[in-house]
Amino acid sequence: MTNQRPLVMDKTLSCVANLAQLLPTGTVLAFHALSPSFSNYGVCHISNKCITLSLVLLCTISCVFFSFTDSFKGTNGKLYYGVATPKSFIVFNYEPSDGDRSKVLEDLTRYQMRRLEYVHALFSAVVFLTLTFSDTNVQHCFFPNSGPNTKQILQHLPLGAGLLSSMVFLIFPTTRKGIGYSDMTPHDSQ
Repeated sequence: MTNQRPLVMDKTLSCVANLAQLLPTGTVLAFHALSPSFSNYGVCHISNKCITLSLVLLCTISCVFFSFTDSFKGTNGKLYYGVATPKSFIVFNYEPSDGDRSKVLEDLTRYQMRRLEYVHALFSAVVFLTLTFSDTNVQHCFFPNSGPNTKQILQHLPLGAGLLSSMVFLIFPTTRKGIGYSDMTPHDSQ
């Protein structure tokens, strides 16, 4: 009984640590660095709204895109990065000097998109959009005269979306090792 408790605790903590990898941390940091000046610190003109909306859209697309990136070691030991497609995997950094492509990059179809990854991409976008619209500058920019009901929704939406997304990420983990994530232990090509 006592041996089982640490094992369950280790597994739980491991899942929570993996959740941190799945969130679009770099995109969120970029958004929070740019949004104050783009939104004119919440005092938006039409141009500020357009620029801020463009930033939100680009960052959301970035969240979805990075959900499909992966890394693996080729048979030559080099680390390769790429993006999954419905049928295969597109490698970004392969060079002809790395060796015969078919031998170095074996069986790229095992890295193709899976249905679960669409769910992860969707929830990454939901988490990002929720965090975006909980930002006070964005709220003042897009909802300047919001009433108490809208303020309550904007205040509590991040908690609910975060909880739901956390449950999805923990129950249905992904095996993707995306570009720029903290756990960069690549998949082996074998």
